[in-house]
Amino acid sequence: MSLQLSGIRREDKNIWERRAPLTPKYVSKIIGKTNTKVYVQPSNNRIFPDHAYEKAGAIISEDLSNADIILAIKETPISKLIPNKTYCMFSHTHKAQEYNKNLLSSFLEKNIRVLDYELIRNPKSLSRLVFFGKFAGYAGMIDGIHGLGQKMLAMGYNTPLINVAMSHTYPTLNSAKLHLREVGKNIKANGFPKEFGPVVFTITGSGNVSQGVQEIFECLPHEYIDSSELHNLVQNFNGEFSKLNKIYGVKVTAKDYIENKDNGVFDYSEYKQYPSKYMSSFHKKIAPYTTMLANGLYWDTKFPKILTKQHLKLLQADPNNKFRMLSISDISCDISGSIESTYKSSSISTPFFYYDAENDIYHENIIDRGVQMMTIDNLPTELPLESSENFSESLYPIALKMIKNDFNDPVVQKSIITENGKLKDEHKHLYSFLNQNNTYSDKISVKSNEKKKVFLAGSGLVTKPLVNFLLNQKNIQVSIASNNISEANALASSFEEVNVLDFDICNRDSVDKMVMDHDIVVSMLPASLHPKLALSAIKNKKNMVTASYISPDMQKLDQSAKDAGITILSELGLDPGIDHCSAMKIIDDIKSRGGKVTSFISWCGGLPAPENSKNPLGYKFSWSPQGVLIAGLNSAKFKLGGKIIEIEGSKLLENKFETVPLYNGFNFEGLANRDSLSYADAYGLDANNIHNMLRGTLRYKGYSELMSCFVKLGFLDNTPYGKNLNSIPFNNRTEFCKYVLNINSGDFETAKKRISEILNIGTNSDTVLNVVRALQSFGMIENCESTNCKESNTHTSTNLGVFCNILQQNLNYRLFEKDMVALYHEFIAEFSPGVYEIHTSSLITYGTNLSNGIINDTAMSKTVGIPAAIGAKILLSDQVKIKGVIRPTHKEIYEPVLKTLTTLGAEDLIRFEESSKKVNLEQLKSSSLAYNLKY
Repeated sequence: MSLQLSGIRREDKNIWERRAPLTPKYVSKIIGKTNTKVYVQPSNNRIFPDHAYEKAGAIISEDLSNADIILAIKETPISKLIPNKTYCMFSHTHKAQEYNKNLLSSFLEKNIRVLDYELIRNPKSLSRLVFFGKFAGYAGMIDGIHGLGQKMLAMGYNTPLINVAMSHTYPTLNSAKLHLREVGKNIKANGFPKEFGPVVFTITGSGNVSQGVQEIFECLPHEYIDSSELHNLVQNFNGEFSKLNKIYGVKVTAKDYIENKDNGVFDYSEYKQYPSKYMSSFHKKIAPYTTMLANGLYWDTKFPKILTKQHLKLLQADPNNKFRMLSISDISCDISGSIESTYKSSSISTPFFYYDAENDIYHENIIDRGVQMMTIDNLPTELPLESSENFSESLYPIALKMIKNDFNDPVVQKSIITENGKLKDEHKHLYSFLNQNNTYSDKISVKSNEKKKVFLAGSGLVTKPLVNFLLNQKNIQVSIASNNISEANALASSFEEVNVLDFDICNRDSVDKMVMDHDIVVSMLPASLHPKLALSAIKNKKNMVTASYISPDMQKLDQSAKDAGITILSELGLDPGIDHCSAMKIIDDIKSRGGKVTSFISWCGGLPAPENSKNPLGYKFSWSPQGVLIAGLNSAKFKLGGKIIEIEGSKLLENKFETVPLYNGFNFEGLANRDSLSYADAYGLDANNIHNMLRGTLRYKGYSELMSCFVKLGFLDNTPYGKNLNSIPFNNRTEFCKYVLNINSGDFETAKKRISEILNIGTNSDTVLNVVRALQSFGMIENCESTNCKESNTHTSTNLGVFCNILQQNLNYRLFEKDMVALYHEFIAEFSPGVYEIHTSSLITYGTNLSNGIINDTAMSKTVGIPAAIGAKILLSDQVKIKGVIRPTHKEIYEPVLKTLTTLGAEDLIRFEESSKKVNLEQLKSSSLAYNLKY
C-alpha cells in the first residue's frame, strides 16, 4: 500500500486553543520511521513554535491540500474542510450534537473520512486510548479552587485560596502543583475562617478526569474521609483549628447517593438495567456538607441527575447552608446533565457564572447567595504543553497506522464515523438526526438538481463570510455583482462556482435583467444605493436583504413591496441586526411573563482587539472608513433618567459618555447612536413611559475628543472641491494638511500653533499635542519619524474623502492583527411595584489573525455578513409571511436567526451570553448600567 501524507492544521476554534495533536518529537519519529512528508500550518498560538516543527523535518505550509490525512484537536470549520481527505479530530458529532449537525452533513457532502478520537478504544475493554481527560481534571480542579477563593472573598473572607490562579497562567503543570503546595503551607499555618469550616471537597467519577482532580487536590493539606462521616464531621464542628488547617476530601460513587425510589436500597445491577427506578439523594446525603463539588462523572440521559435545580433550591433555602455548597466545578460539562444548573459551557475568558436557585436566575456577578458554576468545556487547553505531549504519545501509533494506509486495523476502523460519503454502519442512526425538522423549516424548496440563485450586490470588506455561509447550504448558487471587478474576482477566487457580474447601479435595464435571473437579492452596497436596487427587486418580485438602516427612501417603498408580495428584510447585520434579534427575544420573554420593560440600554462597537489598538484613535477600519467617520456626525436622540436628550450631529463627538463600564478589561467610552426613541415602537415599547432608551456606539477612550478636534479643524468637511481634480491645491498628505489648516509650512511647531488658534486652547495643552502627534503619525506633518509617511495620491472630491483615504492607509489591519466586536444590552423590567429584573445579553467575538499575508475573516465581516446570509436563507425557505420593508424584530425572523447562529459549530462565531436577576429598587440603582452611566 502507498503511504499517506499527513498534515497538522492550525487550531482556530477560539483564542485559547494552543494544543497540538502531534508534538515536534513525534513528527520527527513519523518522518524517520516512514520517510513521508508532514505538512504543518503555521500558528502563533500553538504551544510549539513553527521552527520546532521545521527542525523536526516538517514542511510549514498554509496549504494542506497535499496532505491525505489532516490531524486536528477541535472541529474543523466547515469552510476550511478540504473534500476527499481523511480528518482526525474531536468532531462532537457521533452523539447527534445539534450544534454540529451542519458539520456532520458536510463530512458526507465533501466525501470526508472522519476519525473521532473519542471512538479510538481498546477492542477488549472498550476503554479510550487517546484522551485529554486527566488534564481536564487537572485544569478543572485548579480553576475550581481559584473560583472558590474568589467566592469566599466576595462573601467578605480572605483565605489562602485567593492566591491560586487560573491554570492557564502557570507555565507548566508542575509549576501549578508547586504553587498549590505553597498555598497549602499557608492553609496549614493559618487555616480557613471558622465560618467555612470544615472545608470539604466532594469528587465524583472514577475515570481519568477524577484521577486528575485527586492529583491536584492532594497538593493541598488534606484528609480523605468516607461519605458516611460527613454529617458528624460538620455537625460536631466547634471551631477546632485542627479541622480548619486542611481540606477534607470525599470520593463518592453512585452507591453513596443513588437509591431505589421504593425501598431506598442501591443495587448496582438493577441500577444499570433499570435506572428509571432510582433517584439521587445527593442533596440530602452529600451536598449539605460540601464546600466545592468537582464533578468528573460520565453521565447518560437515562440516569438520574446528581443535582437538580430543585435540589439546589432546597439547599439554598436552608438557613444553615450559607457557608456550604459554594461552588461547583462541573468538569464533565454536560449541558443540563448530571448537574442541571449547567445550562451552558463557560469560557476560559469568563470561567464562572452564578446560579440563584431560589429565584431560578443565572447571572454573571458574584453574590452572597447562590452557587458558583465553572463549566469550561475545553479545560485541557489551559495546560497545552503537557496535555499535547501526553495526547501525542497516545496518538502516535494510531497515526502511524493511518500513514501506512492501514485503515482496516480494528482500532482505526471502529473510530471512523463517515467514509466514502456515507455514515458507517454503527452510526447509521444519525441519518434520522440529519433529516429531522428544526423549529422552523430551513429546507429550501427547489426542483431536482436546480439551485436557488442569490444576487449579491457588492464585494466589499464584509462579504466573504456571507458568500461562504450561502455556499455551505445545499442548492445555492451565488453571483457577485460589483463595479470593482478586480475586487469581486479576488473574492470569488476563494470559492468554487461563483459568478462575477459587471454591475452599474445606474444602468436600470442591466440591473433589472440581473435581478430577474436570480431568486433573491442581497445588497451590501452603500446604504444610499439600496432604494435603487429595491426598485428592481419590487419590479421583478424578488425578496431582498440588506444590513443597513432603513432610510426614509427605503421606508417609502414599504407599500410597493407589499403590493408586489415581497419581503425587503433590512437591518440584518450587526448593529443594526443581531442586536435587534437578541433584544426582541428578551423583550418578548419579559412581556410573556407579565413584565413591563422600563429601561433599555444597548451598546455596540467594532474595534481592534486591545493588543492591536495602539494608535492615536485606538481604532482600525474593518468596514467602510467613510461610514465610520460620518457616523460620528449623525444627530442623536435618546432618553436617560426620564429626560429626552437631543444632540446635533456637529456636537455629537463633544457629548460623549465618558465611561461605559461593561467589562473590567475594556476602557470604553460611548456615543449615542442616531434616534434611539424611534426603536421604541419597533420593539413594542412605550416611548412616553420608558425611563431609559439608549442605543450607543462603543469606542476606546480618547477617540471622541481627537475626532471632535478633526471635525473642528475641517478634516471631515464634506463640501466638494469641484469637478476639476487638477485644480486641487495639494498633491500629498503634508500639502493636504497645510491646505485644511491654512498654513504655509507643514512643520510641527507651525501646525501646533495653528491648531491651538482654531481650537482656542493652549499651545502646549494635552489636546493640541495629541492632535499634532496624531497628524504626525498619519504622515501629514513634515519631518515626522513615523513609518507611515509615504506620499500617496490623496486626490478625492472632499476633505472627508481625502482624510478617509489617509486614515485607511494608516489604520488598516496588518499581519497577525485582529479585530473585535462588542455588543451589550441591558433591560430593566418591572413585574409589580418594587419588584424588578435586570436582564443582560452580551457578545464579544474576535476576528481571525492575519497570517502569512492572507486576509482571514474579521469579526465585523462575520457579524454583518453571516446574519444577512441567514436572512437570505430564511427568505428562500418561504417561511416568512410578513411582506414589505421590515426589520428582524418579528419572531419568525429573529428566532431562526438566533437558532442558526448557535449551530455554526466549530467556527464558534457569534454567541450571546445572557443573564438575569431579581432586584429591589435600591439594588437596581446600585447595580444597573442605566443608573451608572456618566454623561
